[in-house]
Amino acid sequence: MLEARVKEVLNQIRPQLQADGGDLEFVSLEADGKVYVKLTGACGSCPMATMTLKQGVERVLKDTIPEVTEVIQAF
Repeated sequence: MLEARVKEVLNQIRPQLQADGGDLEFVSLEADGKVYVKLTGACGSCPMATMTLKQGVERVLKDTIPEVTEVIQAF
């Protein structure tokens, strides 16, 4: 149930990343609320990827789903 909610929110974020030539993939959700995603395309090599991940993706997920504790980039 929680994983489905996380994927739904990520799918809402994806068009913004795709507009800049990037994307993200859901990798896993840990029991402690950590979400692992992989940034791809332009986002995978962008020097601003960490900011996008923390101030963008993580902020939206944590605001929408309180159970999410952190978003971590998987490689």
